[in-house]
Amino acid sequence: MPESRPLLDTAVTALAPAVWGSTYLVTTEFLPPDRPVLAAVARALPAGLVLLAFTRVLPTGGWWWRATVLGVLNIGLFLPLLFVAAYLLPGGPAALLLSMQPALVLLLGVPLLGRAIRLPHTAACALGAVGVALLVLEPGAALDAVGVLAAIGGAFSMAFGIVLTKKWGRPDGVGVLPFTGWQLTVGGLVLLPLLLAEGLPDRLTGANLGGFLYLGVVGALLSYLLWFRGLARLPASTVSFLALVSPLVAAVLGWVVLGEAFTLRQLLGGLLIAGAILLAQLVPAPAREPRRKRTFDEAETVDRQGG
Repeated sequence: MPESRPLLDTAVTALAPAVWGSTYLVTTEFLPPDRPVLAAVARALPAGLVLLAFTRVLPTGGWWWRATVLGVLNIGLFLPLLFVAAYLLPGGPAALLLSMQPALVLLLGVPLLGRAIRLPHTAACALGAVGVALLVLEPGAALDAVGVLAAIGGAFSMAFGIVLTKKWGRPDGVGVLPFTGWQLTVGGLVLLPLLLAEGLPDRLTGANLGGFLYLGVVGALLSYLLWFRGLARLPASTVSFLALVSPLVAAVLGWVVLGEAFTLRQLLGGLLIAGAILLAQLVPAPAREPRRKRTFDEAETVDRQGG
């Protein structure tokens, strides 16, 4: 049986994709239309700068380029692709395409982490895909080609980010606060030129400002802290399957907030998603962890920079 601490770490980490499940609702109901880059920058950059100002810890040596790569994959590329998909696709197809991320993490983990793909992981991928399809797909949903490509690109970006974050770990003595701040800041900065090309809306309403504030504080600062903390403590495959919580939360919010229908088919889909997540958590962690994993654990116990 898994020990209580991994179960607790899993539950805490799952709060991040649960929050991200509200992104589609907030984007469509509160943000100005057709501004995916603005939404991504407003979500990432202020939160990153706050963390940098609070911790006052910057990368050193080779961690400058590593932090840049991780910031682009986890934030600077993933977030605008996510918002493009949210703007151009119905929530169902977008969620289904993004749900391919756990399978991509398993595939990338073979060459980059030396992790074999186990049968329970394969079964969990299939179970999760069927569950998401039952949960969110509606007959006759219109598919925008750019939105489809954005969702697939977002899944690839997130998968690469998860695997490389696990592969590289964190520098000795650097906690999760500065580590998260580096990536949010990099991700926001690389998007600024695109923001200039996209342009700003003529005016922002109170609802717009509230949506940006929610995405920045809850959807970025708090949730990414939990996400990167989880990646430090749990196997990459375990964390990747937790992303399936997002479409489940999105469907529940659509039912509760927007008055959308929640059918028995969707209930079955939600149960299959829960089963896929549980099945992935039951796969035992590798007996031997690479040296970088010890760096993660040491950083959690000897953290002098706010981890």
